[in-house]
Amino acid sequence: MTSASPALPVAGLDDLTTESRMIATPWSRMVRGIGLGQYPIGYDPVAAERIRHTFDLLAAKVPPANSYTLFSRLLADLVLNVANPATDFSRVDVGAAVGSIVDAVRSEENPYYRVTAGSILMDAFAKLGLDHKLLVNEWMDFPAEILAATDQIRPDRIKDENSGRHGDYERLSACTAVFLALGQLGLTDRLVTGERDHVREALGLLERIPAPFFRGRGGSMLLSVLFLLGYDRYVSDGPRDYLKEVLDHLDRADELNLPPAFPQPMTEAFGKIYPLLTMLNAIAMSGRAEYLTHGKDRLAEAKELLGRIDPVERTHMALYYLVALHNLGRLSAEVPDLDAFVEDVLGQWEHADPGANFFRNGIAYPYMIETAMVTGRTDLVTGRGLDRLVHSYPDLDRTDLDRTNRPYPFSYTLNMLGEIGEADRLFVPSARYGGRSAVTWVVDHLSDGGREEGNRLYMLDHALVSYALRLRSRDRAETELFRTFRFRLTA
Repeated sequence: MTSASPALPVAGLDDLTTESRMIATPWSRMVRGIGLGQYPIGYDPVAAERIRHTFDLLAAKVPPANSYTLFSRLLADLVLNVANPATDFSRVDVGAAVGSIVDAVRSEENPYYRVTAGSILMDAFAKLGLDHKLLVNEWMDFPAEILAATDQIRPDRIKDENSGRHGDYERLSACTAVFLALGQLGLTDRLVTGERDHVREALGLLERIPAPFFRGRGGSMLLSVLFLLGYDRYVSDGPRDYLKEVLDHLDRADELNLPPAFPQPMTEAFGKIYPLLTMLNAIAMSGRAEYLTHGKDRLAEAKELLGRIDPVERTHMALYYLVALHNLGRLSAEVPDLDAFVEDVLGQWEHADPGANFFRNGIAYPYMIETAMVTGRTDLVTGRGLDRLVHSYPDLDRTDLDRTNRPYPFSYTLNMLGEIGEADRLFVPSARYGGRSAVTWVVDHLSDGGREEGNRLYMLDHALVSYALRLRSRDRAETELFRTFRFRLTA
């Protein structure tokens, strides 16, 4: 059995940048659009052409009225032009391109996605080192415009199997994205000066998310961003301790009886461990070890829940668990034999069928690959397994649910194979796809106009923008905001 031999961006957890430690998992990147473009590799003309070609395929399938995909295509093109050392792309050229991108953002009718797109644009500006005065000048104040748009996001507008459990989850997530973007541009003070205190308002949204799962998962990212921005006093040192309050709410899961619903059956323990692990990473960002014993022993609770979820679910959660423990400085104490742990998780590599369903199995393989990569164990990732993953997408035609959600696992795969240097497998012709590539086949099999896939299509947009941002210079791996942050519990 041959192993994949990619050009890896990291050799283990100690190589991770602050951004990758805070936003380690594909959920935040592909679903929420934060932390795109991790692990820059420098400009690659072949990759750039593939990104543009894929957007061309999408443009032929999705009407221009789909403002989000139009925005993503225009932004990716700007990123690639700036990253290409052979292109003399001047400040004037950037300014001309930005006008069309901003217009596309403004054309997005859904305020949540408008804020998400605007935040991605600002984050890209920071990562590329572009002059943010092109976004803040006498003609416009784009950051202020995007921050104000969070007010338009109404509660419980997500129409899925968890309707009624979200509350202000979308608005909270949007605040997280725009706060991080403003921090990347060096505009953090805008959040707490002027007529409104946006930080306190965002923290107030936490109690308006009823389900413990969503309050924990969404809240953990908001709290992490606030710690990154240096707003610890708002979270922990005022009249309320919001981190403790979220932990207390997680403890009421059985009493409240608002368990999350998933597209495929998952264990009850999975719905509890997911938000807990994200909160453990928020505790790591806080630098305050006392949270680990607030109410109960949180590390013992995590270990107990990890033992109750099944092996496929563990492929999802292992990455969250290991990165959180690493950031807390507790990895060796909690997982004394890291190799054995990772080998057990990757044991599903030969058994789980990635084409069995889009969620439970469909994203298991990308999670396993990322876990292997960040722990330096890509020897466990085999070429045969990668082929099985790449060839799995026609199997998702078996149900309407899996078919319309196909961009979900495909975006994870595109992102992850790009990170380990194996994206070629998705772009070369294959007999499995009738002589076409997996990318061409998947885009060809979108519904008319991408209407049935809905916002799942945006995950593919995120994967492509992230891939484009990875082609920036390696010396722009992190902005100052991330570069100056320290995980105090690992000192």
